[in-house]
Amino acid sequence: MLTVHHLANSRSQRILWLLEELAIPYEVKRYERDPQTMLAPEALRRVHPLGKSPVITDGELTIAESGAIIEYLVERYGDGQLIPPPGTPERLRYRYWLHYAEGSAMPPLVLKLVFDRIETAPMPFFVRPVARGIAAEVKKSFILPDINRHLDYMEGELRKAPWFAGAEFTAADVQMSFPLEAASWRGVLDDSRPLLSDFLGRIHARPAYRRALERGGAYDLVD
Repeated sequence: MLTVHHLANSRSQRILWLLEELAIPYEVKRYERDPQTMLAPEALRRVHPLGKSPVITDGELTIAESGAIIEYLVERYGDGQLIPPPGTPERLRYRYWLHYAEGSAMPPLVLKLVFDRIETAPMPFFVRPVARGIAAEVKKSFILPDINRHLDYMEGELRKAPWFAGAEFTAADVQMSFPLEAASWRGVLDDSRPLLSDFLGRIHARPAYRRALERGGAYDLVD
């Protein structure tokens, strides 16, 4: 049986969603974050040396990294579902967005999370104004402009087609869900970008998405 090693509030939620879309039987093994550090528990390192999520095990195989997992599941079990035909422009777009999500969209969102925490972290009073001032300036001059460029770019791409790879929903949209949900939860995506907001509304309405939430539990990307 295929097993998803599922960390709460993590990228592994979209793997559960993909499995529900493809109607693949699977088991969920849950892991909780450390309440102080919000890091994954040591137990995940017994599954994969980096101790990150998502990770799946399928027989003798252990596969990490969201994009690699999605490609494996679609190719191994999808029977042509959720992937455009080879040699089409949609297939090229599919591959692009599958890699863009983590390679380009997520890094500035992770940086924002880190610098948000610096601004609110407990620290000696004499250090606090300096640290918070630096964090605020880095966000204002570098991180937020970068995030906005990416959001504007993605909004523009959805003017070309309703889904990221084209006219049809694909696994690339599953992959793209996480950076957009993270942007929404962290207050940098709002109704000023209506196509991205509509994208989130449409994926949240999918029955497979709702089934995945039932299997995965509470989902909150604020922290």
